[in-house]
Amino acid sequence: MQNNNHDEALVQIEDLKVHFPIYRGIIRRQVGSVKAVDGVSFKIRKGETLGLVGESGCGKTTTGRAIVQLYEPTAGRILFKGVDLVSLKKEEMRQMRKHIQMIFQDPYASLNPRMTVRDIVSEPLVAFEMASGKELDERVKELMSLVKLDPDFMHRYPHEFSGGQRQRIGIARSLAMNPDFIVCDEPISALDVSIQAQIVNLFEDLQSDLNLTYLFIAHDLSMVQHISDRVAVMYLGIIVELADRNEIYNNPLHPYTRALLSAIPVPNPEHYRKSNRIVMEGDVPSPINPPSGCRFRTRCPLADEECEKGRPEFREVLPGHFVECFKTELPIRSKEVTSEEKNI
Repeated sequence: MQNNNHDEALVQIEDLKVHFPIYRGIIRRQVGSVKAVDGVSFKIRKGETLGLVGESGCGKTTTGRAIVQLYEPTAGRILFKGVDLVSLKKEEMRQMRKHIQMIFQDPYASLNPRMTVRDIVSEPLVAFEMASGKELDERVKELMSLVKLDPDFMHRYPHEFSGGQRQRIGIARSLAMNPDFIVCDEPISALDVSIQAQIVNLFEDLQSDLNLTYLFIAHDLSMVQHISDRVAVMYLGIIVELADRNEIYNNPLHPYTRALLSAIPVPNPEHYRKSNRIVMEGDVPSPINPPSGCRFRTRCPLADEECEKGRPEFREVLPGHFVECFKTELPIRSKEVTSEEKNI
């Protein structure tokens, strides 16, 4: 994690929307759309790590893929160094990819099994005609050493490596063009717990050495707290809370954030039994037809008529602490831990 006080925004997202159309019938008539991302705005400062957390299906990965233009946004702007990526032509965006890269979640599916490590890691260099021959081999060896892999393994195939080693290969590939910004899409969720800490430490070392900027998407809230400078909490296509990592963990203001944090396992079982876990009722609403007003109101213990009538403003309630909720100042009426939960 890179500690800095830079206010310069390397990446700025403004009212980003990504809607996937739903077609039915023989003539393929559009009957609706999946509002995967529905009005997201945030900034990522140069040299920092922004953690993006939330339940499965909330739009985290879609946001990351839209930023690197793997998905075409429905609306909004994605500014990178002041340039709107959405407005770029195909070749202009291709050149911009030298500076923006992505690391994928599944290290088994993201590597071509028919290509050697040398071919995988050097693919960006070949595509942009940045190196060839002996120079290319030297660059591949340098990248493999950078991610702590033996350069002598460059002629092996992905199936000969473990999950953690495969993810290191993916990281090496993303570093080939010396990017400024990397979207990390749950890069540790498919790995063994014993390997996760090693990969996170590698991310921190690379950030420090290469002055990288990360959008770190993850489920593991404790890991996000460790690696991130700031944390954004996402629910049903929108950002509901955004703050400094310590602020959001010590002083969560949104009911959804509090519920997520209360579910983090603790090392001391006695502490768990004494704590009040917030158990959310119901399922996440469909992004095809999200609730009117506040998106979280159907599962919120504080919801009332005000929450149904209109969507709350995403506002700064404390310095650097943004939240989208009408009931920010009210305490959460958390449920007691049930006897069944105590016996887990």
